[in-house]
Amino acid sequence: MYDLAVIGGGPGGYVAAERAGASGLKVVLFERKSLGGVCLNEGCIPTKTLLYSAKVFNYAKTGDHYGVYVKDPEFKYDEIVARKDKVVKKLVGGVKAAMKGNKVEVVAENATILGRDQEGIKVEAAGQTYVARNLLVCTGSEAAVPPFPGLKEAGDVIVTNREILALKEQPKELVVIGGGVIGMEFAAFFNTLGTKVTVVEMLPKILGPLDDEISSMLQKIYAKRGVNFCLKCQVTAIEGNTVVYKDPEGKEQRVSGDKILVSVGRRANLQGFGLENLGVAYLENRNGRPVGIKVDAQMRTNIPNVYAAGDVTGFSMLAHTASREGEVAVNNILGKKDVMRYDAIPGVVYTNPEVAGVGLTEEQAKASGKEYTVVSLPMAYAGRFVAENEGGEGICKIIVGKKYHEVLGVHMLGNPCSEIIHSACIAIEEEMTLEQLKEVVFPHPTVSEIIKETAWTIK
Repeated sequence: MYDLAVIGGGPGGYVAAERAGASGLKVVLFERKSLGGVCLNEGCIPTKTLLYSAKVFNYAKTGDHYGVYVKDPEFKYDEIVARKDKVVKKLVGGVKAAMKGNKVEVVAENATILGRDQEGIKVEAAGQTYVARNLLVCTGSEAAVPPFPGLKEAGDVIVTNREILALKEQPKELVVIGGGVIGMEFAAFFNTLGTKVTVVEMLPKILGPLDDEISSMLQKIYAKRGVNFCLKCQVTAIEGNTVVYKDPEGKEQRVSGDKILVSVGRRANLQGFGLENLGVAYLENRNGRPVGIKVDAQMRTNIPNVYAAGDVTGFSMLAHTASREGEVAVNNILGKKDVMRYDAIPGVVYTNPEVAGVGLTEEQAKASGKEYTVVSLPMAYAGRFVAENEGGEGICKIIVGKKYHEVLGVHMLGNPCSEIIHSACIAIEEEMTLEQLKEVVFPHPTVSEIIKETAWTIK
């Protein structure tokens, strides 16, 4: 008898298993592919490794801005990919070591939920039945691929985030369907290496949920670098290596590429592992289609002792959200009061420059009916930013409530905002006021000081 069975070894599952094992619970973790899930093997880590190689190449090309001259810098695509594979392998090994160190039993097989009875929750894998008091479902998500006419016939011209990471050669021309985070990060990577990139997006802006002003700034930066953006454009068909779409005026247009990346979102993995044998309730979209497992603030499903975390809940599909949700589930299993809060979940886009934000955007604040004050400052107000980003563009934007002066949202464009957004996360999580934020001492000189500088401009 296990105290906890976890299905799925991604950021939600392996973190939960590690925390549970460290707390003395007897844990079994089922992962049929590779520990680390999509994030470590096909998402967060490999893409950031590729993007960093592109950033180093860009530094070499623009070294003269800093008084450093590199003659005819070049890159080797196969070596960039090889390094990505090496990094992934090393980190997967780290997860394996963490499981072993916390006495988590790892079963590298497909798991099927058989049901729940007086003995406990039963899961079958490779002909063996495992019984646990509690079950945590962390089966993640997969790329959503719309049924565009001609898509199947296009064969290996079509790639998702998984296949594009495995390319052996750099495409000369790439068409990206979808201007969200995944699409923009791959657009940024290949554009830096010299690939001709076109982004086709049905919305009037890239990075839909992000602050409008900041997403617009990022689009202009990459447009100057040669990325072609086709916004408010509806894809109607795929013809071989050509994307057919209607432009904002309804006219049919075509754009071709060696590869076509489909990155229009992700969908929860709800099939193929026996959820139906438990009678778990689903979160549904407006058309009544299941989009995730329904959970409460403790990550509990409608079935006693059955929890869910990560992308499979269909709510906040981010690795760090999944890890925290897994922790919340384990804490409640251990009898510790804990609830999942989503007000301070940061979002980051690892383009160059980076984008990071947390809390309400200005558009969301306006839609909520809240009275608010918003102010922004160029990142150049931080001396460290100027020292390290010659000619770089950037902005920090803070939104506060008008009545209580509470911090509602912070949004930034500029390197390295991914590393400093947590300061804003803490401010929102702790419901800090503007005055309290002003009292925090930031180290000097750092780019993080831009948060305090911006806060001081709000009257």
